[in-house]
Amino acid sequence: MELELRHLKLVRAIAETGSLTRAAARLGLAQSAISAQLKRIERALGGPLFVRDRAGARPTALGELVLDRAQVLLPAVRELQEEAVRFANAFEDVHRFRIGGTHGPLLGALVDRLAALYPDEPVSTYTSWSVQEISELAASGRLDFALLGVCGESPPPAEELEWRVVGTDPVFLLLAEDHPAADEPEVELGRFRAERWTTVPGEGCFGDCFSAACARAGFTPSQILETDTVSCAHLVQVGRAVGLCRATMPPTPGITTVPIAGTPLSWRHLIGWHPESPAAGTAPAVVMYARAAHAEAARRNPVYAKWLATHPEFGTAD
Repeated sequence: MELELRHLKLVRAIAETGSLTRAAARLGLAQSAISAQLKRIERALGGPLFVRDRAGARPTALGELVLDRAQVLLPAVRELQEEAVRFANAFEDVHRFRIGGTHGPLLGALVDRLAALYPDEPVSTYTSWSVQEISELAASGRLDFALLGVCGESPPPAEELEWRVVGTDPVFLLLAEDHPAADEPEVELGRFRAERWTTVPGEGCFGDCFSAACARAGFTPSQILETDTVSCAHLVQVGRAVGLCRATMPPTPGITTVPIAGTPLSWRHLIGWHPESPAAGTAPAVVMYARAAHAEAARRNPVYAKWLATHPEFGTAD
């Protein structure tokens, strides 16, 4: 494994917070993910970076060496990114919209609005399952906007960017339309203890949050299949799995969405940009268009539209 800047940020977060638990909260990752990454970093660097006990995590001699180098490298890279953005701005005469996002209908809806409202301006997209990759591309000036989502109240993945909330959705179940629970107003999660599950891949703590919700419901999910959206839909349609989806998922033939009782899982849609980039000037308008696209997506799913009437804390941000 090659050492990357995100690895140095992780080591710095552990040292500054004094524990893996607090570092996980700061970075918006599950503690298990932090622990696994730290082990890989330590293997790559040849030894332990922290002494861990009940008092927390304290740097070893090797850890101090790495932290000393990180204190130089991380600010230098951030300064380089900011300087590159300023340099690009000095020669940027063409308005454009380069948008990075995870795969989903909200990205397409925003692109459609921008292309219609600005027919003479180029609109391009970059998609990835990695919110970290998209954020870093926006921070370095290679994307104008990052449109992505985070689980629950997890913080945005890049502190260099300015972020706005587009909307907050519950996570619904995705069921075949002939499933016995397909027409119910809401279902208990524990009812599906024997099911196979499917969802799209991603980073962050969603997998751990889902496992925790299942544990509270009294079971451990037997199998979770992570695959692309089309494959998830197919697995649900043919009755091979129960899906997890954002409530804004558009109506799909052969499939229905059903709310989970107690709303144990939620998803925040965010849009971010570098405050010194050309995008900063158009950001207020783009945020407005993104929120309008989210509101339209919510209206298109009749199950979600009905659910929102009694759950005003969710939906499109003001």
